[in-house]
Amino acid sequence: MKRVKKLNDNNIEKPLQIMFLGTSSDAGKTIIAAGFCRILKNLGYRVCPFKAQNMALNSYVTMNGDEMGRSQALQAIACGILPSSDMNPVLIKPSSDMKSQIILQGKVLNNFTAQQYYENISTILPKVIESYNRLKKNYNAIVIEGAGSAAELNLKNRDIVNMSMARIAGAPAVLIADIDRGGVFASIYGTIKLLNKKERRHIIGIIINKFRGDISIFQEGINIIERITGKKVFGILPYSPDLNLPEEDSVALCKRVRGLPKPNAPLQIGVIRLPYISNYTDFDPLELEKDVSLTYIDIPQDIFGKNAIIIPGTKSTIMDLKWLRQNGFVESLTRYVENGGVIFGICGGFQMLGISVRDPYKIESSVEKEDGIGLLPITTILEKNKKLENIKAQIIQSTFNLISKEICKKFDKETITGYEIHMGKTEFQKKL
Repeated sequence: MKRVKKLNDNNIEKPLQIMFLGTSSDAGKTIIAAGFCRILKNLGYRVCPFKAQNMALNSYVTMNGDEMGRSQALQAIACGILPSSDMNPVLIKPSSDMKSQIILQGKVLNNFTAQQYYENISTILPKVIESYNRLKKNYNAIVIEGAGSAAELNLKNRDIVNMSMARIAGAPAVLIADIDRGGVFASIYGTIKLLNKKERRHIIGIIINKFRGDISIFQEGINIIERITGKKVFGILPYSPDLNLPEEDSVALCKRVRGLPKPNAPLQIGVIRLPYISNYTDFDPLELEKDVSLTYIDIPQDIFGKNAIIIPGTKSTIMDLKWLRQNGFVESLTRYVENGGVIFGICGGFQMLGISVRDPYKIESSVEKEDGIGLLPITTILEKNKKLENIKAQIIQSTFNLISKEICKKFDKETITGYEIHMGKTEFQKKL
């Protein structure tokens, strides 16, 4: 990439801007945008990421106690800066089939149906522009990411993240297509042709992502794409499954539901794949350990034979608790513990291990109470205010009296860092 002439500090109203749009979800927009963030940083720019609206259950807590999408946090790290909720002013976190929790500029706005959300777009969009303008004042380069497909015709008049954002920012855009899933010619041509003339002018070129094999055999394909679209193919990126970077999309999780088992690994861990699983990126470090086999479980029989089971966080604690019960997991988990198995509960997964979970304000669903798995003497009440905090804690060996003290001795008095994202208040009903 050629060194581009830097913008001077007096020109902060017109930062360098580049936008990455996709022909579909999971095309690779997030990682490619992160890569360009690092390139621009290395070229000497004060660069930041921006995504107007993100739908994900993997979120991040900023140093200010705001909540944002984890993908923009990753991109901020690539820029060498602290993540800010202005980089992702709207985060949509599905909490049921019909409703989602809306995070606006880092704070909970409300739980909306899709219709209610779009009815409020006229008040949400000014906040998006406000966040973008704040970034323009502090950075001289902005890497913008779109969402899903750039040509969702049924959402076009309510779009705030794809072509609408390109127009607001006046940003040139690069279209990214995933060749690995097939149909790359139709997806590129169809996306561009579904845009109107003004929108097409924003598209300055195309990147084809996730290519496998001999790239020379695709030269004719490049020529065809450039001829039928009138857009330059900037490059072909190889399929790179071992980047080991966090993913945000549920599409990405579906590809590894059963995990990539390492049958000879001495430690076998299972993560229950809850319907509303959140922040599953927490388990990425375990997947990278060569002596750990981590798999995602969706049938209760797969629990047995594991050294440990993790019940992960969830955006809908009661609904996922009901799902566990309806699908036979509660009985299997109880039997697993009775036979000496170890279960770790993370956030909502921890709350499920208790006696009950109550939702008196109907925050997550219309169900006000659900019995827990009953393995811990705790009760949880979902409150109106969400707790968002980065924390430090010290491990005390005596706390882990259910697990081998020989193992816990190694971590006694160690300080660890973490975060809290939850609306549930949990109380012990008796001393452990």
